Amino acid sequence: MEIVLDDGTVARSERFMVAICTCRRSRTYPWCDTSHRPREKTAGVPTPHERSQQAQDGNDGRAIRPAPDDRNSP
Repeated sequence: MEIVLDDGTVARSERFMVAICTCRRSRTYPWCDTSHRPREKTAGVPTPHERSQQAQDGNDGRAIRPAPDDRNSP
């Protein structure tokens, strides 16, 4: 499959079946990679943005346990 883009370049795919991207979100533009589909968040798994925010806040998402108190040791 070959298509000519607006700037005159030719995009070619050897795949048996292709879909043309019309939303322009595809990383493989002009071929569709389903980037237009909404993603469902998996419960308990932070998104890349949430992980980045946690790193900036100094929280890597793990539970914080207090250090052992040695004053109570015999």
